[in-house]
Amino acid sequence: MPAITTNDLKNGITLEIDGALFTVIEFQHVKPGKGGAFVRTKLRNLKNGNVFEKTFNAGIRVEQAILDKRDMQFLYKDGSDFIFMDTDSYEQMQVAPVALGEAADYLIENAMAIIATYQGEIVSVEIAASAELAVTETEPGVQGDRVSGARKPATLETGKVIQVPLFVNIGDRVKVDTRSGDYITRV
Repeated sequence: MPAITTNDLKNGITLEIDGALFTVIEFQHVKPGKGGAFVRTKLRNLKNGNVFEKTFNAGIRVEQAILDKRDMQFLYKDGSDFIFMDTDSYEQMQVAPVALGEAADYLIENAMAIIATYQGEIVSVEIAASAELAVTETEPGVQGDRVSGARKPATLETGKVIQVPLFVNIGDRVKVDTRSGDYITRV
């Protein structure tokens, strides 16, 4: 594992601190008039997504974690597990829903994802910022019921339930923001 100094920090670098992995979101080198320089950082825990601030003395060594990021294509579900294929080597990987987190709610067959692993363990799954999914269950839209901003629950083909406008019906395809779970538009 390469050791770098706090002077080498950049946004997006992954660090191993006390056995946990953190991604640098923000950093700032500070040189006060008195005392030594330091680096103020904002770090995101890759396991739980929590963000916190940590200050390091300038020039101290930190452990950089090199993640193996691969483009993977979601093939199908096998029981509760998701089967992905590496688009370069065609090697298949079985992924537990726990490792996917929220991404599991938006995966349909042939969807692409970037899966990052560290020491053989999946640490993050990145999917597109939006997904187009079919509505499989919702109350029918009533003709003339066009209350501005009114919403109703709709179940998507992946099982995820989101709030959609009243005019969306079963069979419609909708675009959903995968970061927030919000309805964007009807496709």
